[in-house]
Amino acid sequence: MADMADMVLSGKNIIIGVTGGIAAYKACEIIRELKKEGAEVWPVMTEKATRFITPLTLETLAKNPVSYDLFSLTPSSGIGHIELARKADLLLIAPATANIIGKISCGIADDFLTNVAMAASAPVVIAPSMNEMMYENPAVSENIGKLKKRGFRFVGPCMGELACGWEGKGRMAAVEDIMEAVKESLTERDLAGEKVLVTAGATREAIDPVRFVSNLSSGRMGYALAKAAKRRGAEVVLISGPSFLPAPPGIAVVRVVSAEEMMDAAIKHFPQSTVVIMAAAVSDFRPTKTHSKKVKKVEATLTIELEQTPDILREMGRKKKGQFLVGFALETENLVPNATEKLREKNLDMVVANGPMALDSDFNEITIIDRTEKAESLLTATKEEISEIILDKIAALKKG
Repeated sequence: MADMADMVLSGKNIIIGVTGGIAAYKACEIIRELKKEGAEVWPVMTEKATRFITPLTLETLAKNPVSYDLFSLTPSSGIGHIELARKADLLLIAPATANIIGKISCGIADDFLTNVAMAASAPVVIAPSMNEMMYENPAVSENIGKLKKRGFRFVGPCMGELACGWEGKGRMAAVEDIMEAVKESLTERDLAGEKVLVTAGATREAIDPVRFVSNLSSGRMGYALAKAAKRRGAEVVLISGPSFLPAPPGIAVVRVVSAEEMMDAAIKHFPQSTVVIMAAAVSDFRPTKTHSKKVKKVEATLTIELEQTPDILREMGRKKKGQFLVGFALETENLVPNATEKLREKNLDMVVANGPMALDSDFNEITIIDRTEKAESLLTATKEEISEIILDKIAALKKG
């Protein structure tokens, strides 16, 4: 496992269709994110889109020519929209106006983008953007319904301030949500039928109403695992301690604070789960006494007596009836021996061992140990990349 797993979008040819809506400027950020993930991006614009943003801007960001003239040929004298459609791994239309949705729904192909949409056999993701009254028009609803039946994926729109000054549903989905829909459309659904339970983040054990015992965990690893499992077709429940991370779209999130609350939520969802990934950094200790009022600074020192919190992972190991149980082990020394001991003691199917760098960083460095006690190490990678590797390992071990 020394070699890094490829990113979901690495080397993929993504066509981004930009139509004539005010949200056209957000295509710049989408292109940046696609390029960052290793995709090859090919922008296509409608004539109206060029009124909002210039082709030169998108061409500079994508590092590929922008297509908008239906009658221009490719440098190799091929028919432009056919050549582009043939190479596409995915077509993303963002923003998508009511007009473009209606034309594609009815099979109208009168510009470069609609011709690409007619010719492409790749998955299509559409991010609508329009006034709320337009979005709720029965004709638009009918057109969207027709396209969904044909397999087109829609993301958004969401509630928010619209260009007309109204507040309502019609704002284009957040770039993060659009990127997630793109990745999900290009991911093999090898976890379809699985019910995956993930815990994430730190817990907080109260000293008084304003102070608590906790740790540095951000929850990024657990959230990345939850999103990756959903992409791969699993039904996911995420139990999260306090975190500033946004709730992943399409995932049931259970918010908890203390180790006791996380234990209760985990036990509730454990029986119906098939894969359980305990990525949370649960506090090992809590104050024996919680003060109902803020403790005043009247003494030079303050002594707090601590007791152990419930061992959630051990309890899951005891209750296990066919579930594939994965634990995490954070160690500052003797990484593999200590993690292996945890695997044995808590009846785990797999343990992911890491050091303290994992707590509050976008990166991690892990060692995976399975029931055979074979240790496989991975050099520093993003938590999103690591989540894919962990799920690859789980899928392979479950297949036997």
